[in-house]
Amino acid sequence: MGKRKEKISSDIAWSTSDKISVRGLDLPNEILGHMNLGDLAFLQLTGRKATPEESRVFNAIVITLVEHGITPSALAARMTYMGAPESLQAAVAAGLCGLGTVFVGSMEGASKMLYEALPPEKLGTGVDLDALAVDTVEKFRARKMIVPGLGHPVHKPVDPRTPRLFQIAAENDKFGEYIELIQKIQAVAEEKSGKMLPINATGAIGAICCEFGFPWKIVRGFGVMARAIGLVGHILEESENPISYELWQRAEQEILETSGPGAK
Repeated sequence: MGKRKEKISSDIAWSTSDKISVRGLDLPNEILGHMNLGDLAFLQLTGRKATPEESRVFNAIVITLVEHGITPSALAARMTYMGAPESLQAAVAAGLCGLGTVFVGSMEGASKMLYEALPPEKLGTGVDLDALAVDTVEKFRARKMIVPGLGHPVHKPVDPRTPRLFQIAAENDKFGEYIELIQKIQAVAEEKSGKMLPINATGAIGAICCEFGFPWKIVRGFGVMARAIGLVGHILEESENPISYELWQRAEQEILETSGPGAK
């Protein structure tokens, strides 16, 4: 066991019988009616209010991640709700459990990759970004690993979210060497693989999070908080216009047709 703390402490929030304080601000009087959800998330994470420019970029990041159709996470949430409609929170949790290195969570991998290639202390020192891009891609190729933040099964040759995110970042003073580096990494990866590998939304967000200086280990959390909102929407629709039962029955029928008795 580690050494016992003298006192347990937290700088995030506290409450008494008549007051609630969040990051030093009075919740009813300084936050409610004054902040949107994205700005509160920024305050919670950083301990300070976002500037107007930071607010626009950060809100764009989290809004991007709220919804992307009938994805595996949405299906998991809907299927869980079908089996346990009394537990909405379990359905949301089921959908969030799949946010990993393939879906949504790849933004963490992208930001980690960029920080490892270009540590924050080397920003503005004239580092050769072209050389860093080549070195980064070669390392992933040598390990036979996918470069995080590149490629998309649907959006080709461009993920339509990416140029808009970069535009918003540029308009609000958040377009720097990390965005430049991931663009160069994308160009090198495409050249060496011969494949179409657009910077996807999570790659763009990973780079922008580096421009903010967010620790890479928390970046996946932005996807978690955003996608939870989207999953609640899917669960509401599932309760009013269910598709999970039909999907289940169709899967069962097709498996019988291809693998059951009398299958061709």
